[in-house]
Amino acid sequence: MKYSLITQAVLAAMLAGCASMAPDYQRPAAPVAEQWPAQASDQGTPAADIGWREFLLDSRLQQLVELALQNNRDLRVAALNIEQARAEYQVQRADLFPTVNVIASRTAQLGSASTTSSSTSATTGAVTSSSSGSVSQSYRATVGFSAYELDFWGRIRSLNEQALQSFFATEEARRSTHISLVSEVASAWLTLAADMQRLKLAQDTLQSQQASYDLTKQGFDIGVYSALELRQIQISVETARGDVANYRSQVKQDQNALALLLGQPVPDNLLPQSQPDQVTSVADLPAGIPSEVLQRRPDILQAEHSLQAANANIGAARAAFFPTITLTTTLGSASNQLSGLFASGSKVWSFAPQLTLPIFDAGRNRSKLKSAEVAQQITVAQYEKAIQSAFKEVADALAIRENLTERMQAQQSLVEASQESYKLSDARFRGGIDSYLAVLDSQRTLYSAQQTLITVNLTAQTNQVTLYKVLGGGWNESTKTNP
Repeated sequence: MKYSLITQAVLAAMLAGCASMAPDYQRPAAPVAEQWPAQASDQGTPAADIGWREFLLDSRLQQLVELALQNNRDLRVAALNIEQARAEYQVQRADLFPTVNVIASRTAQLGSASTTSSSTSATTGAVTSSSSGSVSQSYRATVGFSAYELDFWGRIRSLNEQALQSFFATEEARRSTHISLVSEVASAWLTLAADMQRLKLAQDTLQSQQASYDLTKQGFDIGVYSALELRQIQISVETARGDVANYRSQVKQDQNALALLLGQPVPDNLLPQSQPDQVTSVADLPAGIPSEVLQRRPDILQAEHSLQAANANIGAARAAFFPTITLTTTLGSASNQLSGLFASGSKVWSFAPQLTLPIFDAGRNRSKLKSAEVAQQITVAQYEKAIQSAFKEVADALAIRENLTERMQAQQSLVEASQESYKLSDARFRGGIDSYLAVLDSQRTLYSAQQTLITVNLTAQTNQVTLYKVLGGGWNESTKTNP
Protein backbone atom coordinates (compact mmCIF):
# COMPACT_ATOMS: atom_id res chain seq x y z
CA MET A 1 0.00 0.00 0.00
CA LYS A 2 1.31 3.44 -0.86
CA TYR A 3 1.59 6.34 1.58
CA SER A 4 -1.06 8.23 -0.38
CA LEU A 5 -3.62 5.58 0.45
CA ILE A 6 -2.95 5.97 4.16
CA THR A 7 -3.18 9.75 3.85
CA GLN A 8 -6.51 9.42 2.08
CA ALA A 9 -7.76 7.12 4.83
CA VAL A 10 -6.82 9.62 7.51
CA LEU A 11 -8.55 12.47 5.68
CA ALA A 12 -11.63 10.35 5.15
CA ALA A 13 -11.66 9.51 8.84
CA MET A 14 -11.58 13.16 9.81
CA LEU A 15 -14.52 13.91 7.54
CA ALA A 16 -16.50 10.79 8.36
CA GLY A 17 -18.56 12.19 11.23
CA CYS A 18 -22.27 12.25 10.59
CA ALA A 19 -24.91 14.51 12.08
CA SER A 20 -25.36 14.40 15.84
CA MET A 21 -27.89 11.96 17.30
CA ALA A 22 -29.06 14.59 19.77
CA PRO A 23 -32.79 15.39 19.59
CA ASP A 24 -33.74 18.53 17.68
CA TYR A 25 -33.66 21.45 20.09
CA GLN A 26 -36.94 23.27 20.60
CA ARG A 27 -37.10 26.24 22.95
CA PRO A 28 -39.78 25.52 25.57
CA ALA A 29 -42.74 27.87 25.63
CA ALA A 30 -42.47 30.54 28.31
CA PRO A 31 -44.78 29.52 31.21
CA VAL A 32 -45.77 33.13 31.99
CA ALA A 33 -48.44 35.59 30.93
CA GLU A 34 -48.06 37.60 27.74
CA GLN A 35 -48.34 40.92 29.59
CA TRP A 36 -47.09 42.26 32.90
CA PRO A 37 -49.71 42.37 35.69
CA ALA A 38 -49.02 46.07 36.28
CA GLN A 39 -49.31 48.72 33.60
CA ALA A 40 -45.97 49.23 31.85
CA SER A 41 -44.75 51.37 29.00
CA ASP A 42 -43.16 49.73 25.98
CA GLN A 43 -41.95 52.98 24.46
CA GLY A 44 -38.45 54.42 24.63
CA THR A 45 -34.96 52.93 24.78
CA PRO A 46 -34.95 49.41 26.29
CA ALA A 47 -33.28 49.22 29.67
CA ALA A 48 -30.79 46.67 28.35
CA ASP A 49 -29.48 49.31 25.93
CA ILE A 50 -29.16 52.11 28.50
CA GLY A 51 -25.59 52.42 29.76
CA TRP A 52 -25.11 52.52 33.50
CA ARG A 53 -23.16 55.77 33.23
CA GLU A 54 -26.23 57.40 31.67
CA PHE A 55 -28.59 55.73 34.12
CA LEU A 56 -26.72 56.58 37.32
CA LEU A 57 -26.36 60.36 37.49
CA ASP A 58 -24.23 60.84 40.61
CA SER A 59 -20.54 61.01 39.68
CA ARG A 60 -19.50 59.47 43.01
CA LEU A 61 -21.72 56.48 42.40
CA GLN A 62 -20.32 56.10 38.88
CA GLN A 63 -16.80 55.97 40.30
CA LEU A 64 -17.85 53.35 42.86
CA VAL A 65 -19.35 51.15 40.13
CA GLU A 66 -16.15 51.46 38.14
CA LEU A 67 -14.08 50.40 41.16
CA ALA A 68 -16.37 47.42 41.76
CA LEU A 69 -16.09 46.26 38.16
CA GLN A 70 -12.32 46.36 38.51
CA ASN A 71 -11.90 44.76 41.94
CA ASN A 72 -14.96 42.71 42.89
CA ARG A 73 -13.92 39.11 43.60
CA ASP A 74 -17.20 37.52 42.51
CA LEU A 75 -16.84 39.16 39.11
CA ARG A 76 -13.22 38.05 38.96
CA VAL A 77 -14.23 34.47 39.69
CA ALA A 78 -16.91 34.68 36.99
CA ALA A 79 -14.29 35.83 34.48
CA LEU A 80 -11.94 33.02 35.49
CA ASN A 81 -14.79 30.53 35.13
CA ILE A 82 -15.06 31.63 31.50
CA GLU A 83 -11.37 30.93 30.97
CA GLN A 84 -11.76 27.51 32.55
CA ALA A 85 -14.83 26.69 30.44
CA ARG A 86 -13.01 27.83 27.31
CA ALA A 87 -10.09 25.54 28.12
CA GLU A 88 -12.43 22.61 28.79
CA TYR A 89 -14.14 23.22 25.47
CA GLN A 90 -10.79 23.22 23.68
CA VAL A 91 -9.92 19.92 25.37
CA GLN A 92 -13.20 18.38 24.21
CA ARG A 93 -12.83 19.83 20.71
CA ALA A 94 -9.37 18.27 20.37
CA ASP A 95 -11.02 14.82 20.35
CA LEU A 96 -12.36 15.62 16.88
CA PHE A 97 -8.81 15.36 15.54
CA PRO A 98 -6.19 12.62 15.81
CA THR A 99 -3.33 13.12 18.23
CA VAL A 100 -0.14 12.74 16.19
CA ASN A 101 2.96 11.58 18.07
CA VAL A 102 6.58 11.01 17.09
CA ILE A 103 8.06 7.90 18.69
CA ALA A 104 11.74 6.93 18.65
CA SER A 105 12.78 3.63 20.23
CA ARG A 106 15.75 1.31 20.68
CA THR A 107 15.19 -2.33 21.51
CA ALA A 108 17.84 -4.69 22.87
CA GLN A 109 17.11 -8.42 23.33
CA LEU A 110 19.22 -11.16 24.86
CA GLY A 111 18.96 -14.61 23.33
CA SER A 112 20.02 -17.92 25.01
CA ALA A 113 23.28 -19.61 24.01
CA SER A 114 21.50 -22.75 22.76
CA THR A 115 19.51 -20.80 20.19
CA THR A 116 22.16 -18.34 19.09
CA SER A 117 23.61 -20.45 16.23
CA SER A 118 20.24 -21.25 14.73
CA SER A 119 18.74 -17.79 15.08
CA THR A 120 21.68 -15.61 14.17
CA SER A 121 21.30 -16.22 10.46
CA ALA A 122 17.59 -15.36 10.55
CA THR A 123 17.67 -12.29 12.71
CA THR A 124 17.66 -8.82 11.26
CA GLY A 125 19.33 -7.24 14.25
CA ALA A 126 22.92 -6.74 15.04
CA VAL A 127 24.28 -9.62 17.16
CA THR A 128 26.88 -9.41 19.91
CA SER A 129 28.17 -12.81 21.08
CA SER A 130 28.65 -13.64 24.73
CA SER A 131 29.17 -16.74 26.80
CA SER A 132 25.51 -16.82 27.75
CA GLY A 133 23.97 -15.95 24.37
CA SER A 134 23.63 -13.03 22.00
CA VAL A 135 22.14 -9.50 22.17
CA SER A 136 20.12 -8.28 19.19
CA GLN A 137 19.35 -4.58 18.75
CA SER A 138 16.93 -2.63 16.57
CA TYR A 139 16.14 1.05 16.11
CA ARG A 140 12.80 2.51 15.10
CA ALA A 141 11.47 6.05 14.44
CA THR A 142 7.80 6.55 13.52
CA VAL A 143 5.11 9.21 13.36
CA GLY A 144 1.41 8.45 13.64
CA PHE A 145 -1.64 8.27 15.83
CA SER A 146 -3.35 5.57 17.87
CA ALA A 147 -6.95 4.78 18.74
CA TYR A 148 -8.41 7.74 16.83
CA GLU A 149 -12.19 7.37 16.93
CA LEU A 150 -14.15 7.89 13.72
CA ASP A 151 -17.16 9.90 14.78
CA PHE A 152 -19.71 8.15 12.59
CA TRP A 153 -22.53 8.50 15.11
CA GLY A 154 -21.72 12.00 16.32
CA ARG A 155 -20.76 11.02 19.87
CA ILE A 156 -17.71 13.25 19.99
CA ARG A 157 -19.53 16.04 18.20
CA SER A 158 -22.31 15.86 20.78
CA LEU A 159 -19.80 16.09 23.62
CA ASN A 160 -18.16 18.98 21.81
CA GLU A 161 -21.52 20.74 21.51
CA GLN A 162 -22.17 20.13 25.21
CA ALA A 163 -18.86 21.73 26.14
CA LEU A 164 -19.53 24.65 23.80
CA GLN A 165 -22.96 25.34 25.29
CA SER A 166 -21.51 25.09 28.80
CA PHE A 167 -18.94 27.68 27.76
CA PHE A 168 -21.69 29.97 26.46
CA ALA A 169 -23.61 29.49 29.72
CA THR A 170 -20.52 30.53 31.69
CA GLU A 171 -20.22 33.70 29.60
CA GLU A 172 -23.85 34.56 30.35
CA ALA A 173 -23.21 33.88 34.04
CA ARG A 174 -20.48 36.52 33.97
CA ARG A 175 -22.84 38.99 32.31
CA SER A 176 -25.44 38.27 34.98
CA THR A 177 -22.85 38.81 37.73
CA HIS A 178 -21.79 42.08 36.09
CA ILE A 179 -25.36 43.37 35.91
CA SER A 180 -26.11 42.32 39.48
CA LEU A 181 -22.93 44.00 40.70
CA VAL A 182 -23.89 47.35 39.17
CA SER A 183 -27.30 47.11 40.82
CA GLU A 184 -25.91 45.97 44.18
CA VAL A 185 -23.38 48.79 44.34
CA ALA A 186 -26.06 51.37 43.56
CA SER A 187 -28.49 49.88 46.09
CA ALA A 188 -25.82 49.61 48.80
CA TRP A 189 -24.77 53.24 48.21
CA LEU A 190 -28.39 54.42 48.39
CA THR A 191 -28.97 52.39 51.56
CA LEU A 192 -25.88 53.95 53.11
CA ALA A 193 -27.17 57.41 52.15
CA ALA A 194 -30.56 56.68 53.72
CA ASP A 195 -29.03 55.39 56.95
CA MET A 196 -26.76 58.42 57.11
CA GLN A 197 -29.87 60.61 56.82
CA ARG A 198 -31.60 58.56 59.52
CA LEU A 199 -28.55 59.09 61.71
CA LYS A 200 -28.68 62.83 61.02
CA LEU A 201 -32.38 62.89 61.89
CA ALA A 202 -31.74 60.99 65.13
CA GLN A 203 -28.90 63.39 66.04
CA ASP A 204 -31.10 66.42 65.34
CA THR A 205 -33.89 64.90 67.39
CA LEU A 206 -31.50 64.18 70.25
CA GLN A 207 -30.23 67.75 70.14
CA SER A 208 -33.78 69.12 70.16
CA GLN A 209 -34.91 66.83 72.97
CA GLN A 210 -31.81 67.62 74.98
CA ALA A 211 -32.57 71.33 74.66
CA SER A 212 -36.15 70.68 75.79
CA TYR A 213 -34.92 68.66 78.71
CA ASP A 214 -32.51 71.39 79.79
CA LEU A 215 -35.29 73.98 79.63
CA THR A 216 -37.69 71.76 81.54
CA LYS A 217 -35.02 71.00 84.12
CA GLN A 218 -34.68 74.71 84.80
CA GLY A 219 -38.46 74.95 85.22
CA PHE A 220 -38.44 71.89 87.49
CA ASP A 221 -35.79 73.47 89.68
CA ILE A 222 -38.01 76.49 90.31
CA GLY A 223 -41.18 74.43 90.68
CA VAL A 224 -42.81 75.16 87.30
CA TYR A 225 -42.77 71.52 86.08
CA SER A 226 -43.34 68.31 87.94
CA ALA A 227 -40.94 65.40 88.26
CA LEU A 228 -43.24 63.32 86.03
CA GLU A 229 -42.98 65.86 83.21
CA LEU A 230 -39.20 65.99 83.61
CA ARG A 231 -38.91 62.19 83.41
CA GLN A 232 -41.18 62.03 80.39
CA ILE A 233 -38.87 64.41 78.53
CA GLN A 234 -35.88 62.40 79.73
CA ILE A 235 -37.44 59.28 78.19
CA SER A 236 -37.56 60.96 74.77
CA VAL A 237 -33.93 62.08 75.18
CA GLU A 238 -32.69 58.59 75.99
CA THR A 239 -34.76 57.11 73.16
CA ALA A 240 -33.14 59.50 70.69
CA ARG A 241 -29.72 58.71 72.16
CA GLY A 242 -30.31 54.99 71.57
CA ASP A 243 -31.38 55.64 67.98
CA VAL A 244 -28.19 57.62 67.36
CA ALA A 245 -26.05 54.72 68.58
CA ASN A 246 -28.09 52.24 66.53
CA TYR A 247 -27.80 54.20 63.29
CA ARG A 248 -24.08 54.79 63.79
CA SER A 249 -23.65 51.03 63.93
CA GLN A 250 -25.89 50.60 60.88
CA VAL A 251 -23.90 53.15 58.85
CA LYS A 252 -20.67 51.28 59.60
CA GLN A 253 -22.28 48.00 58.51
CA ASP A 254 -23.46 49.66 55.29
CA GLN A 255 -19.91 50.85 54.62
CA ASN A 256 -18.60 47.33 55.20
CA ALA A 257 -21.15 45.89 52.77
CA LEU A 258 -20.21 48.46 50.15
CA ALA A 259 -16.50 47.77 50.69
CA LEU A 260 -17.11 44.07 50.06
CA LEU A 261 -18.76 44.87 46.74
CA LEU A 262 -15.94 47.23 45.77
CA GLY A 263 -13.23 44.81 46.78
CA GLN A 264 -11.49 47.60 48.67
CA PRO A 265 -12.24 50.20 51.37
CA VAL A 266 -14.72 52.89 50.34
CA PRO A 267 -12.91 56.18 49.57
CA ASP A 268 -14.13 58.95 51.87
CA ASN A 269 -14.67 61.36 48.99
CA LEU A 270 -17.13 58.92 47.39
CA LEU A 271 -19.38 58.53 50.43
CA PRO A 272 -22.86 60.06 50.05
CA GLN A 273 -23.31 63.30 51.95
CA SER A 274 -27.07 62.88 52.28
CA GLN A 275 -29.90 60.94 50.69
CA PRO A 276 -29.89 62.09 47.04
CA ASP A 277 -33.08 63.40 45.53
CA GLN A 278 -32.26 61.66 42.24
CA VAL A 279 -29.55 59.27 41.14
CA THR A 280 -31.19 57.93 38.01
CA SER A 281 -31.84 59.78 34.78
CA VAL A 282 -34.78 57.67 33.59
CA ALA A 283 -37.99 58.45 35.42
CA ASP A 284 -40.06 55.86 33.60
CA LEU A 285 -38.11 52.89 32.31
CA PRO A 286 -39.95 51.17 29.45
CA ALA A 287 -40.74 47.62 30.49
CA GLY A 288 -41.58 46.31 27.02
CA ILE A 289 -43.28 42.95 26.61
CA PRO A 290 -42.25 39.84 28.57
CA SER A 291 -40.96 37.82 25.59
CA GLU A 292 -38.49 40.52 24.54
CA VAL A 293 -37.27 41.19 28.08
CA LEU A 294 -36.80 37.53 28.99
CA GLN A 295 -34.88 36.78 25.81
CA ARG A 296 -32.31 39.44 26.67
CA ARG A 297 -31.71 38.63 30.32
CA PRO A 298 -28.38 36.83 30.75
CA ASP A 299 -29.66 34.49 33.45
CA ILE A 300 -32.37 33.26 31.06
CA LEU A 301 -29.81 32.84 28.29
CA GLN A 302 -27.57 30.96 30.71
CA ALA A 303 -30.40 28.57 31.57
CA GLU A 304 -31.12 28.03 27.87
CA HIS A 305 -27.49 27.23 27.07
CA SER A 306 -27.51 24.73 29.94
CA LEU A 307 -30.62 23.20 28.40
CA GLN A 308 -28.91 22.94 25.01
CA ALA A 309 -25.90 21.29 26.68
CA ALA A 310 -28.17 18.71 28.30
CA ASN A 311 -29.81 18.16 24.92
CA ALA A 312 -26.42 17.46 23.31
CA ASN A 313 -25.53 15.04 26.10
CA ILE A 314 -28.47 12.86 25.04
CA GLY A 315 -26.89 12.58 21.58
CA ALA A 316 -23.64 11.32 23.12
CA ALA A 317 -25.54 8.78 25.23
CA ARG A 318 -27.45 7.52 22.16
CA ALA A 319 -24.26 7.15 20.13
CA ALA A 320 -22.83 4.80 22.79
CA PHE A 321 -25.23 2.07 21.55
CA PHE A 322 -23.50 1.94 18.16
CA PRO A 323 -20.13 0.48 17.12
CA THR A 324 -16.97 2.44 17.88
CA ILE A 325 -14.45 2.51 15.04
CA THR A 326 -10.88 3.52 15.84
CA LEU A 327 -7.76 3.82 13.71
CA THR A 328 -4.13 3.33 14.60
CA THR A 329 -1.50 4.09 11.99
CA THR A 330 2.23 4.81 11.88
CA LEU A 331 4.79 5.76 9.24
CA GLY A 332 8.51 5.68 9.79
CA SER A 333 11.78 3.86 9.50
CA ALA A 334 13.42 0.85 11.20
CA SER A 335 16.93 -0.58 11.14
CA ASN A 336 19.21 -2.91 13.08
CA GLN A 337 21.80 -0.15 13.25
CA LEU A 338 21.42 3.48 14.24
CA SER A 339 23.46 4.64 11.24
CA GLY A 340 21.05 2.95 8.87
CA LEU A 341 17.84 4.18 10.48
CA PHE A 342 16.97 6.53 7.61
CA ALA A 343 18.76 4.68 4.83
CA SER A 344 17.07 3.39 1.69
CA GLY A 345 14.83 0.40 2.27
CA SER A 346 14.26 1.10 5.97
CA LYS A 347 10.73 2.47 5.63
CA VAL A 348 7.93 0.82 7.60
CA TRP A 349 4.22 1.51 8.07
CA SER A 350 1.22 0.06 9.85
CA PHE A 351 -2.52 0.59 9.51
CA ALA A 352 -4.83 -1.03 12.10
CA PRO A 353 -8.54 -0.21 12.11
CA GLN A 354 -10.60 -1.59 15.00
CA LEU A 355 -14.35 -1.94 15.48
CA THR A 356 -15.90 -2.36 18.93
CA LEU A 357 -19.58 -3.28 19.17
CA PRO A 358 -21.25 -3.29 22.58
CA ILE A 359 -23.08 -6.61 23.09
CA PHE A 360 -23.54 -6.93 26.83
CA ASP A 361 -22.85 -4.18 29.37
CA ALA A 362 -25.39 -5.07 32.09
CA GLY A 363 -27.57 -2.12 31.07
CA ARG A 364 -24.86 0.51 31.51
CA ASN A 365 -25.49 2.37 28.24
CA ARG A 366 -29.25 2.25 28.66
CA SER A 367 -28.94 3.67 32.17
CA LYS A 368 -26.64 6.42 30.94
CA LEU A 369 -29.17 7.36 28.27
CA LYS A 370 -31.98 7.38 30.83
CA SER A 371 -29.88 9.56 33.11
CA ALA A 372 -29.18 12.00 30.27
CA GLU A 373 -32.86 12.20 29.37
CA VAL A 374 -33.90 12.84 32.98
CA ALA A 375 -31.15 15.44 33.34
CA GLN A 376 -32.53 17.19 30.26
CA GLN A 377 -36.03 17.19 31.76
CA ILE A 378 -34.63 18.66 34.98
CA THR A 379 -32.89 21.38 32.97
CA VAL A 380 -36.17 22.17 31.18
CA ALA A 381 -37.86 22.66 34.57
CA GLN A 382 -34.95 24.86 35.71
CA TYR A 383 -35.20 26.92 32.53
CA GLU A 384 -38.93 27.42 33.03
CA LYS A 385 -38.35 28.32 36.70
CA ALA A 386 -35.75 30.91 35.63
CA ILE A 387 -38.32 32.49 33.31
CA GLN A 388 -40.99 32.51 36.01
CA SER A 389 -38.57 34.03 38.54
CA ALA A 390 -37.53 36.73 36.07
CA PHE A 391 -41.16 37.49 35.28
CA LYS A 392 -41.94 37.82 38.99
CA GLU A 393 -38.99 40.15 39.57
CA VAL A 394 -40.12 42.52 36.83
CA ALA A 395 -43.78 42.29 37.88
CA ASP A 396 -42.89 43.04 41.51
CA ALA A 397 -40.79 46.05 40.55
CA LEU A 398 -43.60 47.39 38.36
CA ALA A 399 -46.13 46.82 41.14
CA ILE A 400 -44.03 48.83 43.58
CA ARG A 401 -43.50 51.62 41.06
CA GLU A 402 -47.20 51.86 40.27
CA ASN A 403 -48.16 53.59 43.54
CA LEU A 404 -44.88 55.20 44.56
CA THR A 405 -45.87 58.74 43.58
CA GLU A 406 -49.05 58.57 45.65
CA ARG A 407 -47.16 57.11 48.62
CA MET A 408 -44.53 59.83 48.39
CA GLN A 409 -47.11 62.63 48.33
CA ALA A 410 -49.08 61.14 51.20
CA GLN A 411 -45.98 60.68 53.35
CA GLN A 412 -44.76 64.20 52.66
CA SER A 413 -48.15 65.59 53.72
CA LEU A 414 -48.03 63.45 56.85
CA VAL A 415 -44.62 64.87 57.79
CA GLU A 416 -45.85 68.44 57.31
CA ALA A 417 -48.96 67.81 59.39
CA SER A 418 -46.93 66.11 62.12
CA GLN A 419 -44.55 69.04 62.28
CA GLU A 420 -47.41 71.48 62.77
CA SER A 421 -48.98 69.22 65.39
CA TYR A 422 -45.70 69.00 67.28
CA LYS A 423 -45.28 72.79 67.29
CA LEU A 424 -48.81 73.32 68.61
CA SER A 425 -48.47 70.65 71.29
CA ASP A 426 -45.18 72.07 72.50
CA ALA A 427 -46.63 75.59 72.63
CA ARG A 428 -49.64 74.36 74.65
CA PHE A 429 -47.31 72.55 77.03
CA ARG A 430 -45.14 75.62 77.50
CA GLY A 431 -48.29 77.64 78.11
CA GLY A 432 -49.43 75.22 80.78
CA ILE A 433 -52.51 74.09 78.87
CA ASP A 434 -51.56 70.44 78.18
CA SER A 435 -49.29 67.91 79.83
CA TYR A 436 -46.09 66.75 78.19
CA LEU A 437 -47.77 63.49 77.16
CA ALA A 438 -49.39 65.32 74.22
CA VAL A 439 -46.00 66.75 73.23
CA LEU A 440 -44.35 63.36 73.54
CA ASP A 441 -47.01 61.73 71.39
CA SER A 442 -46.70 64.44 68.72
CA GLN A 443 -42.91 64.18 68.76
CA ARG A 444 -43.01 60.41 68.27
CA THR A 445 -45.49 60.77 65.41
CA LEU A 446 -43.28 63.34 63.69
CA TYR A 447 -40.12 61.29 64.19
CA SER A 448 -41.79 58.18 62.81
CA ALA A 449 -43.20 60.09 59.83
CA GLN A 450 -39.78 61.52 59.01
CA GLN A 451 -38.17 58.07 59.21
CA THR A 452 -40.87 56.63 56.98
CA LEU A 453 -40.34 59.41 54.44
CA ILE A 454 -36.67 58.46 54.23
CA THR A 455 -37.71 54.84 53.71
CA VAL A 456 -40.18 55.75 50.95
CA ASN A 457 -37.51 57.84 49.22
CA LEU A 458 -35.11 54.88 49.44
CA THR A 459 -37.78 52.56 48.09
CA ALA A 460 -38.35 54.83 45.11
CA GLN A 461 -34.64 55.03 44.31
CA THR A 462 -33.89 51.33 44.77
CA ASN A 463 -37.01 50.42 42.81
CA GLN A 464 -35.62 52.26 39.79
CA VAL A 465 -32.30 50.48 40.19
CA THR A 466 -34.01 47.11 40.63
CA LEU A 467 -36.23 47.66 37.62
CA TYR A 468 -33.18 48.63 35.59
CA LYS A 469 -31.48 45.38 36.63
CA VAL A 470 -34.40 42.99 36.11
CA LEU A 471 -35.01 44.47 32.65
CA GLY A 472 -31.44 43.56 31.70
CA GLY A 473 -29.75 46.92 32.23
CA GLY A 474 -26.24 47.34 33.59
CA TRP A 475 -24.10 45.42 31.09
CA ASN A 476 -23.32 48.37 28.82
CA GLU A 477 -21.29 51.29 30.05
CA SER A 478 -22.74 53.73 27.52
CA THR A 479 -26.19 53.88 25.98
CA LYS A 480 -26.61 52.14 22.65
CA THR A 481 -28.43 54.20 20.05
CA ASN A 482 -29.96 52.85 16.89
CA PRO A 483 -28.41 54.31 13.70
